[in-house]
Amino acid sequence: MRGEGTKKLVPHTMSRMGDVLAGFHATWEFESDSVLIRYERGIRTPKLLQVLGERRIPLRALADVTLTPGRRGTVVLRAEPRPGADPLMEAAAGQLKEACDPYRLVLPAERETLAEYYADELRARLTEEGPAERHLVAAPEPPRQFKAYDGKASFDGTSVFFRWFWTGASSAKWKAGDQTFAVTDLIGVEWRSPEVFEGHLRLLRRDGAASSAQADQDPAAVVFGLGYGPVHESLPFAAAVLAAVRERGPVAAVPVAAVSRRDPADIAERIRHLGELHQAGLVTDEEFSAKKAELLAEL
Repeated sequence: MRGEGTKKLVPHTMSRMGDVLAGFHATWEFESDSVLIRYERGIRTPKLLQVLGERRIPLRALADVTLTPGRRGTVVLRAEPRPGADPLMEAAAGQLKEACDPYRLVLPAERETLAEYYADELRARLTEEGPAERHLVAAPEPPRQFKAYDGKASFDGTSVFFRWFWTGASSAKWKAGDQTFAVTDLIGVEWRSPEVFEGHLRLLRRDGAASSAQADQDPAAVVFGLGYGPVHESLPFAAAVLAAVRERGPVAAVPVAAVSRRDPADIAERIRHLGELHQAGLVTDEEFSAKKAELLAEL
């Protein structure tokens, strides 16, 4: 985007450290080799950004910087992280809503020229391209924990613990008992947003055990639900675990395990949960009917 009329290039230089660009919900402070992003704690700021607090993004972690028109008289400055550079974005796998994107800065349209200047300056300093060989952005630090629909998940930096709730856990999980997973036994994390049906967090194990089972049947997974495993708790958790796994070196592919038939009691529980989402307006009539039919077909 280019300014028009009487707009002039702002006589700033990024060689002078500490320049700040303030937008809605966040400010970017430009350093010679990084951008320090600080998120506001106001009630209108998405909870995920409030939890993140601030993040330092090395320029070598970025692939591009864009400036595009926003809504209602705004422009959007966005930094594009390189694949594999940020554990948070790797865990999110493109599932974050636009408002929760930590690399997005929304500004009033009258600040377009200033935003354009910084976008050009940042792009000129980007020297790396392609996937990053390792994480370059720090992950949320452990210890971390959150309550899922069927259990409590906690992570102390070296091991992940799942403690099942009797009101939500499937019989398969009760039979398996509470679980402890050392980071050294994991090869990754699968996070499916709690804002969609069948959201969950699954630990990918080196032995591939239960990796293709339904999340509510897999002792290496916790299931999200209405009010359980919210994005601002479960995603930083997933990113912290993923970063710890990646620090321990390259990983192998996960073998595919066979999917076993599900217990009728578990099917009934999932249908009840689906009904709760339907009543809350999070699932449409068509989605409710289709998913209910899928669950019944598994009996």
